[in-house]
Amino acid sequence: MVITLTGHPSSTAIPKPSLTRPFSVVTVFNMKRWPLSVCLALLALLAFPSRSPAPLIYRAGEGWTYEPVGGEGRWQRTRAKDQLDVAQAAFDKKDYSLALKAARRVVRNWPLSDYAPHGEYLVGRCYEEKNQDETAFKEYQKLIEKYPKVDNFDEVLQRQFIICNRFLAGQWFKLWGYVPAFPSMDKTVTMYEKVVKNGPYSDIAPKAQLSIGAAREKQTRFFNNDEPYIQAAKAYELAADRYHDRPQYAAEAMFKAGLAYDRQAKTAEYDQSTAGQAIDTFKDFMTLYPDDPRVAQGEKIIGALKTEQARGSFEIAKFYEHNRSWNGALIYYNEVLLRDPNSPYAGEAKQRIEALKKRVQPPVAK
Repeated sequence: MVITLTGHPSSTAIPKPSLTRPFSVVTVFNMKRWPLSVCLALLALLAFPSRSPAPLIYRAGEGWTYEPVGGEGRWQRTRAKDQLDVAQAAFDKKDYSLALKAARRVVRNWPLSDYAPHGEYLVGRCYEEKNQDETAFKEYQKLIEKYPKVDNFDEVLQRQFIICNRFLAGQWFKLWGYVPAFPSMDKTVTMYEKVVKNGPYSDIAPKAQLSIGAAREKQTRFFNNDEPYIQAAKAYELAADRYHDRPQYAAEAMFKAGLAYDRQAKTAEYDQSTAGQAIDTFKDFMTLYPDDPRVAQGEKIIGALKTEQARGSFEIAKFYEHNRSWNGALIYYNEVLLRDPNSPYAGEAKQRIEALKKRVQPPVAK
């Protein structure tokens, strides 16, 4: 397009300047430069790398670790012994985070070395000091399973037992090792069972087996399908049987088994079989350990249990009598007298027997 200027002597045609084409050229030129600039920037970063002071660093085979700015890798060593020295020195200074990652590195990088068992031990100790008892117990368990001949086996077993005792006393288990959630006697029993399995004939094992019974007694019936006292009694009986050659534990276990059966008997309204188990257990206790100072207490409990059996039989007799089952009522009223003739129920049982005999005796023929 051209514009003609009138009144000009030469009437020269001057082309109209276009504003669109130069802008388009510049835009296309800039768009072509943008990818090139990005490529050059990336090339510069790759050609001249620099370390970023990131606090979390990932290493293959070791996972993520926290590193303070300027301290990356200073705790790492190329030999197992030197790495273990770093872990031990940090533990002695109560720097449990550094000790934990240094000890872990010993176990991961040199699992077959002579220093790995102590490294695993330090991992457990660090978690224990950080009040993460369940995790500490698991690390001690790894130590025993991977290195069963570790020099300080007895100490590790003792530490596991102490952790179990804290949970038995009501300490809460933690979610993800940090958030207190709930106490659990069931999980506590599982931990005690591992202690017993780790050293079945150690000095700790009888105590752990007895503690299993104690944990069962603390369970509530709502969360337990079986009767807790029955489970406790079985745990005590196992201790009495397995450690019969250690009288101080066997006597304790047998007496506690009797007490557990006694407590269970008190929860039963009609079934008095548990009371019979309690009586038999206390009789065995008095026979095997006649000089034990608890014999007198056992005799007293047996007397109370016989009264309890009489009460149970009396309640059953009343049930049969209420339903006009005279013969059944007679059987159980007689059992009241057999169980305990001196019980508070004996007098009334005799009266009911005399009354019921008149009902069941056939009339005399005239």
